Amino acid sequence: MQNAETVTFGAATLNRAADLRKSADSLADKADARAIVLWRGKPLVAMDGAKLVRVPLDHPILSGHISRIFLGLSAESPVFAYDISSWEPDANQDTASFLDQTVQHHPKAPRGSHFQEIRAIMALFTRDDAELVAAAKGIFGWHLSHPFCAKCGAATEVADAGWQRNCMACSTPHFPRTDPVVIMLITHGNKVLLGRSPAWPEKMYSLLAGFMEPGETVEAAVRREVFEESGITVGKVGYMTSQPWPFPSSLMIGCWGNATTVKIDMDENELEDALWVSKEDIIDVLCGNSDDMLPSRNGSIAQFLIENWIKDSIA
Repeated sequence: MQNAETVTFGAATLNRAADLRKSADSLADKADARAIVLWRGKPLVAMDGAKLVRVPLDHPILSGHISRIFLGLSAESPVFAYDISSWEPDANQDTASFLDQTVQHHPKAPRGSHFQEIRAIMALFTRDDAELVAAAKGIFGWHLSHPFCAKCGAATEVADAGWQRNCMACSTPHFPRTDPVVIMLITHGNKVLLGRSPAWPEKMYSLLAGFMEPGETVEAAVRREVFEESGITVGKVGYMTSQPWPFPSSLMIGCWGNATTVKIDMDENELEDALWVSKEDIIDVLCGNSDDMLPSRNGSIAQFLIENWIKDSIA
């Protein structure tokens, strides 16, 4: 697929410079070193658009915060990520909804910037900014959920510029994990199989998806997940593209598959609804002309796959 890497978070322009991680502290002293800033998973962005704000490492907003990761080199300049989640805004925020619509203004942030939920702005990021955000959010999320050693239960300490945690009790090293997820464009003739989760916004539909299991190929995971959720059997399966998905730390493996049956036998524990939708109806949905259905979120791999199916460019 020629445009596979144009999917949001699909860039690979950052030089991750793994060989420099052990000397990252010295890189932080360079005049051209910059940092991106996250607060509880939200990046600091310019208010006039989803441009990632990069600040020098002596900027006041970073003062007192030591949770830092060396992301790599961008245009040969060191880039770090800081997590300032310990900062408490003046007002309480409601973040229980599917998409947190609130923004936070830090008193020491550069003028014209705020913290904003990634899902709301991810389609607006440049390729370089999207890669930095995905890496930073994924790594910080891993640190938050892995403070203890999985082998002995003792506390672990951050090492290798944020890319490792070491157990001080049994010396076991731990490394960031990425959870592989298959997401499938399942078609039968002129129709595509869509479903919706009960937790999603009203009327939103998307492609079926699910986590891979140990010892399973990508193709087998596609067939299993589709059958478990919808009762549809799938024959030929192919790869389309992939997308790092930092919610919290997955790799979405985008595939296509040809359905060999059409009768839906939905698992109501997994889905609230599942249905076949024609290409013409999908076009209406994407154009905002449907009263019954909302498309998957802008910037998601699901929308990317569907749009390329409409354009007959999935090969």
